[in-house]
Amino acid sequence: MELLEIEKSLIKKYRKEIWSPFIKAIKEFSLINEGDKVAVAISGGKDSLILAKLIEELHKHSKVKFDVAYISMDPGYDKENRELLEENIKYLNIDAKIYDSEVFEVAETITKGAYPCYMCARMRRGFLYNKAKELGCNKLALGHHMNDAIETTMMNVLYAGNFKTMKPKLRAQNFEGMELIRPLYYLHEDDIKRWRDYVGLKALNCACTVTKSSESYTRKKIKELIADLKKDNPEVEKSILRSAENVNCDMVLGYQIKGEKHSFLEEFE
Repeated sequence: MELLEIEKSLIKKYRKEIWSPFIKAIKEFSLINEGDKVAVAISGGKDSLILAKLIEELHKHSKVKFDVAYISMDPGYDKENRELLEENIKYLNIDAKIYDSEVFEVAETITKGAYPCYMCARMRRGFLYNKAKELGCNKLALGHHMNDAIETTMMNVLYAGNFKTMKPKLRAQNFEGMELIRPLYYLHEDDIKRWRDYVGLKALNCACTVTKSSESYTRKKIKELIADLKKDNPEVEKSILRSAENVNCDMVLGYQIKGEKHSFLEEFE
């Protein structure tokens, strides 16, 4: 497909499903402001690739002036996946630079090969923060979408015994002056998949050389659970997402603010 048609599809053909929710998140959460320099992280998957193209379009047409750096990290992809990453960037004409690292190998060594995904994710993000700061950026944009936020909430409730969600914007703890933003916060994964297939994009999945899995077993089970619940309640995803906006602290047993724990028993003291 021609590049112009690919870019037009984001704003015209998929305006309702993709462009409008993207702009809504940008405005509602004040994700990109005048004078920002945003590092857009590109893993080579469908989510990061559509994010790069959306921010590219915003950069071209927005009245808000900001700078962008498109960065991609090779954490140790095999030859096939490295070539696919390069092909995707070229196909979409994204002005990105690929930086090499040994994250896969180090994460496996540290965890001795047992469930290295969490360590890998932390190390990859740290690498991206470092590179973004080195390039003079004050924001790092990641391609997490609405379903990621919903699934993360459910995983915490059902498997970790806490209520935490994935915020659309947060300050980096170890990188002063840096913020992480998630402009795809209102995009549904199915709509991203439809765009990917429409433009003929063969995107990477996890591409991990350690687990060789496109996603964790736990997240897969959560996806299946939510899909099953949607059969009876088509609005279940919206309810889960909105639950993080409607926490009633008067009706919970405990909560935590800035690392300090509180109990409902405090009201009886």
